[in-house]
Amino acid sequence: MFDAVFKALAAPIRRRILDALKDTPATTGDLCARFPELDRCTVMQHLKVLEDAELVIAERKGRERWNHLNALPIKRIHDRWIGPYAERAADRLARLEDSLA
Repeated sequence: MFDAVFKALAAPIRRRILDALKDTPATTGDLCARFPELDRCTVMQHLKVLEDAELVIAERKGRERWNHLNALPIKRIHDRWIGPYAERAADRLARLEDSLA
């Protein structure tokens, strides 16, 4: 599960796509317009990687495909990796600060 998320997040353009979806969903056409340096096929390939990692949820409404950010996989990474490591590091810094005082 984590491997697909890390793979999806490894590409700067995919992180930019997620940033574009952070505040509001967007159609694939909207995303293509937002990234004019990419053709539609390339945007769709990146969206597929993000969908496979469950970072984007696509919803069809008529002829449009709306892409929604799913932040849960990122939260799971935070809960598993970042949170515990950051907590230990903060505890060590606090102990160091106490010993220096």
